[in-house]
Amino acid sequence: MSNSHSRRSFIQGGATAALLLAARGKALAKQGLQLSAAQKFSFATLKAEARKLAQKPHQAAPPRANAILDKIDYDAWGKITFNTDAAPYSSEDGQFPVTFFHLGMYFKKPVAMYLVDGGSARAVIYSPDLFHMPADSVAHQLPQGAGFAGFRLQEKRGGSYDWRQNDWVAFLGAAYFRAIGELHQYGLSARGVAVDVAVAGQPEEFPDFTRFYIEETANSPSVTVYALLEGPSIVGAYQFTLTRGAGVVMDIDHELHLRADVSRLGLAPLTSMYWFSETAKPKAADWRPEVHDSDGLALWTGAGERIWRPLNNPPQTTVSAFADNRPRGFGLLQRDRNFDHYLDGVHYELRPSLWVEPKGDWGKGAVQLVEIPTDDEIHDNIVAHWVADEPARKGDVIARAYRLHWLAGEPYPSPLATCVATRLGNGGVPGQPRPKGVRKFLIEFQGGPLEHLAFGEKPEAILSASRGAFSYVFTEAVPDGVAGHWRAQFDLTVEAGAPVEMRCYLRLADKVLSETWAFQYHVF
Repeated sequence: MSNSHSRRSFIQGGATAALLLAARGKALAKQGLQLSAAQKFSFATLKAEARKLAQKPHQAAPPRANAILDKIDYDAWGKITFNTDAAPYSSEDGQFPVTFFHLGMYFKKPVAMYLVDGGSARAVIYSPDLFHMPADSVAHQLPQGAGFAGFRLQEKRGGSYDWRQNDWVAFLGAAYFRAIGELHQYGLSARGVAVDVAVAGQPEEFPDFTRFYIEETANSPSVTVYALLEGPSIVGAYQFTLTRGAGVVMDIDHELHLRADVSRLGLAPLTSMYWFSETAKPKAADWRPEVHDSDGLALWTGAGERIWRPLNNPPQTTVSAFADNRPRGFGLLQRDRNFDHYLDGVHYELRPSLWVEPKGDWGKGAVQLVEIPTDDEIHDNIVAHWVADEPARKGDVIARAYRLHWLAGEPYPSPLATCVATRLGNGGVPGQPRPKGVRKFLIEFQGGPLEHLAFGEKPEAILSASRGAFSYVFTEAVPDGVAGHWRAQFDLTVEAGAPVEMRCYLRLADKVLSETWAFQYHVF
């Protein structure tokens, strides 16, 4: 785990964890792990329970040992680690040991944990003895059955059985979850659902995963996790099929039941952090050249267009909508993989990209991008999700399936050149007085058909803007010796006011050479 996670409490929590479940058909080797009596379980029974709960008003679980949890602050929580001798699925023939997170000041809501085998589920009973904690830790005072904050899946990596430092999926806090990508790093998060994000005059609702059911099959690269989601406006049943490959792939099916009308129901929501990049940086804000978990939103529309929207740290909360019908996919990506662009030991250059692949017909709606101002890297200030055109009304049942790809790049790369940098500066001609109210933009594209241009061929920049005027427009190969690396340059003259929506792509005659760059410029 990187140092970034010690700064951001979502996935932090001490190093080690493990558990023990023998091969299929054998009993759990408990060594301190206590389980409840078995009860029948299936995804169908979980969905039936969600339907029943949706008919009743939301009843939040009463706080348990609140006074004790208030004393388990960030530092104290980090010193509490799961006792790996009690971990399920950690025997030598186990594939993915499971470890649990402890409750604390920032994770007060207990989450019930169940182990599933042969159509039956058994609850894991919390005991302080399941955790290593300092002798003077106030956590010793928590009662039996207090509950857990979340869990993570470990793995044997590099041929070693010492899996205790290697986790690849974690569920912790509200309905948040994470996975590592191909480069063995955590970064951005996904959520079960987003309810009323950035709706004017209305607080956002944060439903919780209140139960997890974990099922593993011997010698399988996948783990199945079922979850119950509960909130004032919504109840949901989820099935996650988590597959460890080059990165992590999650196949997700959910059935949502609305207890109330929802102004903005975000499906397949992604949450990330963007402070600054090469595009814009506050003066002397930080010693590093760039700080972000993701640098852009990528879209593959139902009509086949590829769009790249560089992220902003805007002056005020901003919501952008990209209307679509039957979207093929969207994602928050980290394209900049150059360490020298970050210079940070937390390795932002290794953070995963996360791509949403809808299954079936999602109909008409929009990928909405929410950008929230931030002055530090500790805040996840970026949200991207799908919002259907149909209003979300009380009594609605919404069933969707999709796949999440936690990778280094896109799972279905575009054959076109991609945007690799967006740079801003003062407008005008170098060596001459710079005009006021004019900004210069340089957009770098690389790869695809640009690598195969004949000598003397020069792509054309096709531009459009919601307001303002373009001038000093041209393209040129970037003089770095890299084949297929071109940039489009232009000036924009515009008065202060509403943000300017711009688009640009490269074309040669009637052939499109690049994806579409779509940028929102905030005029100061």
